[in-house]
Amino acid sequence: MAFSGPSPGLFFETINSYQRTQALRTAIEIDLFSQLSAGPKTAAQLASPCGSSERGIRILADYLTIIGFLTKSEGKYALTADSAMFLVRQSPAYLGGTLQFLLSPGLTDCFDKLTPAVRQGGTAVSDEGTVSDDNPIWVDFARAMAPLMHLPAQQLVGLIGGESTQPLRVLDVAAGHGLFGITVAKMYPAAQITALDWKNVLAVAAEHAQSAGVRERLHLKPGSAFDTDWGGPYDIVLLTNFFHHFDLPTCELIAKRAFAALAPGGRAITLEFVPSEDRITPPGAATFALTMLATTAHGDAYTFAEYEQVFKNAGFTRNDFHPLPPTMQQAIVSYRDPS
Repeated sequence: MAFSGPSPGLFFETINSYQRTQALRTAIEIDLFSQLSAGPKTAAQLASPCGSSERGIRILADYLTIIGFLTKSEGKYALTADSAMFLVRQSPAYLGGTLQFLLSPGLTDCFDKLTPAVRQGGTAVSDEGTVSDDNPIWVDFARAMAPLMHLPAQQLVGLIGGESTQPLRVLDVAAGHGLFGITVAKMYPAAQITALDWKNVLAVAAEHAQSAGVRERLHLKPGSAFDTDWGGPYDIVLLTNFFHHFDLPTCELIAKRAFAALAPGGRAITLEFVPSEDRITPPGAATFALTMLATTAHGDAYTFAEYEQVFKNAGFTRNDFHPLPPTMQQAIVSYRDPS
């Protein structure tokens, strides 16, 4: 008869979750996944290419199989579809650099101080956390997160619609890696993109634009999104992963700047982690609030109703909500009246 009473399983699974992190980090450091890209191998066959002992590979690979990163059959390990896409070094979607960013001291130190952050209602590492002026963490972010942004960039740009030949004027606010504006430029050959961010961050966006063959249509506007003249008028203002760093009054200031920069009939397109009204679903969006608590002074994961009010107060007349599966994020398209 199966036991149906209280269980400490979730406690131990959560407490030991650091082991999953370190196992994945180690597998990436020894390039285990890349060694399996040519086909299944035994621990003995993997040991030398990975510069490791056979025993170490066996135990690590078994653990990775248990938690879902590998499969095992007749003593041979093989990649899952996800591991082949994201964890093989030769893949264009390789996330090894992303792991380094997400486990950097600039972020993990914030979570080491989560208890005081909860007590005071914001990050305990500094007055502003990761949103301090010209924080070098955003250069690392721009380099590390780009591979993860190709799919959401394509989905977000798909919301623009219309003829691909239209001469769009686009402002990419807090452009970071630049992938969102770059994807617009690739899908709309007559589009001109202005990227706004700190100078050192824009250098990364420029590199990505050069690789994508659209550098001549990416115009750099270095500076703070709060102090720099946004220029305009624009047909589209992209606000990707920016609002969540701030409190709602500050979000409203950003939305007002977007409204002022848009031509009549223009649109602001926002990409964010947007939880449901219960703030516990969907999990990928809802749990992001904890990241903001640990790393920023006032940031949060805001609901669609909260964003609707922000954009309404800024002057926008309509807001459409768009889930973007299979990503954990959602989009909001906000319309400026044509008149």
